[in-house]
Amino acid sequence: MNSSSSSPTSAPEIVCVGETMALITPTDHRLADAAQATIGLAGAESNVAAGVAATGHRVVWASRLGADPLGDRVATELDRRGVELWVERDDAASTGVMFKDPGAESSSVYYYRRGSAASRMEPGFLTASQLEGVRIVHTTGITPALSASCSEMVDRLFADARTAGALVSFDVNDRRPLWSKEDAADTLARLADAADITFVGRDEAERIWGTVTPAEIRAFLPNCALLVVKDGDVGATAFDGDAEPVFVPAPVVEVVEPVGAGDAFASGFLAATLEGADLAARLSAGHAAAERVLRIAADLPPLVPHG
Repeated sequence: MNSSSSSPTSAPEIVCVGETMALITPTDHRLADAAQATIGLAGAESNVAAGVAATGHRVVWASRLGADPLGDRVATELDRRGVELWVERDDAASTGVMFKDPGAESSSVYYYRRGSAASRMEPGFLTASQLEGVRIVHTTGITPALSASCSEMVDRLFADARTAGALVSFDVNDRRPLWSKEDAADTLARLADAADITFVGRDEAERIWGTVTPAEIRAFLPNCALLVVKDGDVGATAFDGDAEPVFVPAPVVEVVEPVGAGDAFASGFLAATLEGADLAARLSAGHAAAERVLRIAADLPPLVPHG
């Protein structure tokens, strides 16, 4: 195993930690009959990192990749998007792969990530000293589902981020194929309640915890300092301590595909947080970032060439 890059001498504003896979999407037919496909990226944390970087903030994506061409592809694309990499390359484990099977009503996804390089992240993958000066450390509920060592790594990451003086940002991001509902419900509740900033979809909270309304979710997660409940095309509600909740309705959008919109929302909200915006402005920034992704079929907006 070797490291493709290391922590620079000055700290980034945000560090996003989690797995990114190569994404294979057929372009001519459904997956079973396709002869042509595109190769992209699929990773919640790197989506957030790319979204924050697009706003001009300094952001790092930290993870592990296989020492393979798909790992090169992931690293190159994130570098092109202005994301700094704290990445270990693994000679013995591969970069994960995700296949998308587009359908008229919805898309299906198939993961090939068991035993991937990222699933081998362990406690201490990032240390408190590496995180010194970082303002926000962001991860999601996908990461602890990858393996027992990843779950332990996330627990240590929360502690080390706090030791370093960073805020912990956590997006629940429940992925049903990755673990049992019971394991997910317990672990995600514990991490969501412990974070400084937690993002959760109202629908996923109902699915895993049985909480129906934003107020019920807040009662279920009373210790999270700032809870953001997203409710699809209805809007988003932020609960900041004991203050009155702030609600901002979602803009009307002609949706092409919803995949990646939640990550985009988090990126907009976190970028506005760095800029000292008030809660309503942060929610609006989240909606605006999500809107840009909802209007396209990809998880990330295309890069706009300069000049």
